[in-house]
Amino acid sequence: MVTPQGRVAYGPVQPEDVPGLFDAGFHHGAAHPLCHGLTAQIPFLARQERLTFARVGLTDPLSLDDYLAHGGFEGLKRAIALAPADVVQAVTDSGLRGRGGAAFPTGIKWKTVLDTPAAQKYIACNADEGDSGTFSDRMLMEGDPYCLIEGMTIAGLAVGATQGYIYVRSEYPHAFRTLQAAIGRARAAGWLGASVAGCGRAFELEVRLGAGAYICGEETAMLESLEGKRGVVRTKPPLPAIAGLFGQPTVINNVMSLAAVPLILARGAAFYRDYGLGRSRGTLPFQLAGNLRRTGLVEKAFGVTLRELLEDFGGGSASGRPLRTAQVGGPLGAYVPATQFDVPLDYEQYAAMGAMVGHGGIVAFDDTVDMAKMARHAMAFCVAESCGKCTPCRIGSVRGVEVIDRIIAGEERSRNLALLDSLCDTMLAGSLCAMGGMTPYPVQSALKHFPQDFGIDTAAAAAA
Repeated sequence: MVTPQGRVAYGPVQPEDVPGLFDAGFHHGAAHPLCHGLTAQIPFLARQERLTFARVGLTDPLSLDDYLAHGGFEGLKRAIALAPADVVQAVTDSGLRGRGGAAFPTGIKWKTVLDTPAAQKYIACNADEGDSGTFSDRMLMEGDPYCLIEGMTIAGLAVGATQGYIYVRSEYPHAFRTLQAAIGRARAAGWLGASVAGCGRAFELEVRLGAGAYICGEETAMLESLEGKRGVVRTKPPLPAIAGLFGQPTVINNVMSLAAVPLILARGAAFYRDYGLGRSRGTLPFQLAGNLRRTGLVEKAFGVTLRELLEDFGGGSASGRPLRTAQVGGPLGAYVPATQFDVPLDYEQYAAMGAMVGHGGIVAFDDTVDMAKMARHAMAFCVAESCGKCTPCRIGSVRGVEVIDRIIAGEERSRNLALLDSLCDTMLAGSLCAMGGMTPYPVQSALKHFPQDFGIDTAAAAAA
């Protein structure tokens, strides 16, 4: 509730609580058992660095006036005044890397498309947010759709693309409708169309709804789906930046990457680069899920630790038992043990310990979790979601489930452990994309950090 003192938060509010809130005068910020005080002073929010999510929850998502009043389109105006190469350079200098999981430098991808001559170029936003425990894309598309529209328009002007597509997963119908409405309003106001903001350069935008395939979160499978084909992975090369959608140069970024661009252009590359550490610059919206007292989105600069996120923001386990592990980076991410909770969240440091930051999804587990079952679940997930194009993923995942079942059952455990290790190596090295290539991450991390759950006698192994 907006009051003369500032925004005041109440919650969680049930329908039966509403009459009492009015009786207490909540619309004036009055005291009530459900009152949390000033929203900006709630520790969960006050300790965040909200750059990409600065407007979410503050503005009417579909109000252009609200968006403009809170700094909207300032980045686009700046981009219009610059040469395309200078816009690409600003994104490069900011240190922005892909927020979808691969962490590839965004500026390098844009420069490749800019430097590739073609009569038609495209911007494709991968909004197929299928990882378990992730929801930042949905929150941004539903809570601040113009931010994504602005970022994609800047990308189009920067590389010479005149058409953009947002590929939204079928499970996000509200985000789909919100984007459709926002695109219509932006077009009517002149922010999209034949002459963006009157600059004489064109950029048009459409939103497309996926059919529910997890594999379409992989960029080339998404392109196949956008072209009206079955969503299967393409072999590379050629890279999509050179021959992507309909064979034309295409920038493919996810929602969080594109949504960071307007701020970079509006405030400057140095402003964004000042957040983070090492080669991991800026902020990432971490999504807390699983066995935690407080789940939700936490936007922090790179360098925050998993312990800070799980304990300071998440409040520890909802069960009250000790946290044993957290899976970071989605269903194909590694299981990080409690002994590594203090490692700063940074692309390179996580890669060095055999893990990944990915899209920022974090699912927590207490000490009752059976890690052998979780490893099996990873292989079974790959069985269900593989596009089937390559043998290591299609067949390897099926064999992986069978081998893990034999290990759990105690059948020739040493032999089957060696077989599982060889199988994971084949999937890592031989799969066409990250679906099969990363399925071994959760399996190998579970085996490495929690061997006892697989019936492995660690004392005997150490003695041997």
